[in-house]
Amino acid sequence: MDCTIRSVSTLDWEQARQLVIDVVKELQRPSGVESLALEQAHGRVLAEDVHADRDYPALRRSLRDGFAVQARSLPGVLGVRGEVRAGEMQQSPLQEGEALEIMTGAPVPDEADAVVMVEHVTRIEGPHGTIQVKIDRAVKAGEWINERGSEAAQGSLLVAKGTRLDAGHISALAMVGKTSVPVHLQPRVAILATGDEIVSVAAEPAAHQIRNSNSFMLAALVSAVGGRPELLPVAPDTRDELRPGLQRGLTCDMLLVSGGVSAGRYDLVKPTLRELGTHFHFEKVRIQPGGPCAFGSRGSTPVFGLPGNPGSSYVTFQLFAQPALELLGGQSECLLPLLTARFAAPFKHRPGLTRFLPAKLSADGQHLTHILWQGSSDVPGLARANAFLVADDYRESWAIGDTIRVMRKL
Repeated sequence: MDCTIRSVSTLDWEQARQLVIDVVKELQRPSGVESLALEQAHGRVLAEDVHADRDYPALRRSLRDGFAVQARSLPGVLGVRGEVRAGEMQQSPLQEGEALEIMTGAPVPDEADAVVMVEHVTRIEGPHGTIQVKIDRAVKAGEWINERGSEAAQGSLLVAKGTRLDAGHISALAMVGKTSVPVHLQPRVAILATGDEIVSVAAEPAAHQIRNSNSFMLAALVSAVGGRPELLPVAPDTRDELRPGLQRGLTCDMLLVSGGVSAGRYDLVKPTLRELGTHFHFEKVRIQPGGPCAFGSRGSTPVFGLPGNPGSSYVTFQLFAQPALELLGGQSECLLPLLTARFAAPFKHRPGLTRFLPAKLSADGQHLTHILWQGSSDVPGLARANAFLVADDYRESWAIGDTIRVMRKL
């Protein structure tokens, strides 16, 4: 890793995200690979390219129920030679004046160059009790025929290495006969919550204490992105008690620390990490919530100091830690798909910072309502949201019907 990358104290979120991606690409060490049964591979990252083992489709086939014909014979009346269904062998070539009843997926005979959908055909009785079809419309050659190799030619790339496998990819792998596939090992992500006020989830907290919701939230986010979360014991706000947890976390593939990254007297995470050899690439981002987010590295291990309030930790994980984890897991691309929705109610904020605020996106994904919350510590408000609206730093207000960018929650 070239550690000459300049450390910048405050960045716009797009700059910060890109810096994370650039740094982690340089940090990456070869990840291990394991073989998984195909039914277990969904959501994992493919470790080698997969190519088509033959032409797809392997023969010409019909895209509709109807009749295979010669286009030059239409409009007209054709004799029906018989029928062919999906799974049957290819028929002998079609002769002049013939039609072959054909089902979706069935092989199209040679000399047939079109399929007429059954809805456009009239069956009539021909001479000596034969069956004929009357077709009153012209058709174009190639209509409703899936030509051999039109989906994928033999040897062509079907799924590239570095792809996180979705159900469509699994279907393609099954199609080419992959009963098992090589996938990258899931990165180990250490999660360390800090703060004198943090107690166990099982504890009965006093009024001045809060249960450790951050570690479990971050563990869920890590799992959703394909990592293996390792929850460390909560660390109180002293260097001596922070150091063991940070040292242990730095042995993992990535370290997430929540809390202790602001500028207060007891915000000791960054000084202690520096003592342990961590180099910081940025220490503040022009967003709210999550402004004090810090990103550093020690050796090949990315380190994120996330603000302690749950809303801040959630937003900064999704913006900055998620792409780092995707890259560590072998993924080749890190996308942040932002939707556009229309406000269902007026909204205002104070310009100067880009704000990622909890919101409710309608079922059709078209309309957005801002959720009133009490700030980034408001876990119930965070739980009510299914998205974050992205309020640009240069704009103050939006009326009903105005559009705004939206980031879906993981």
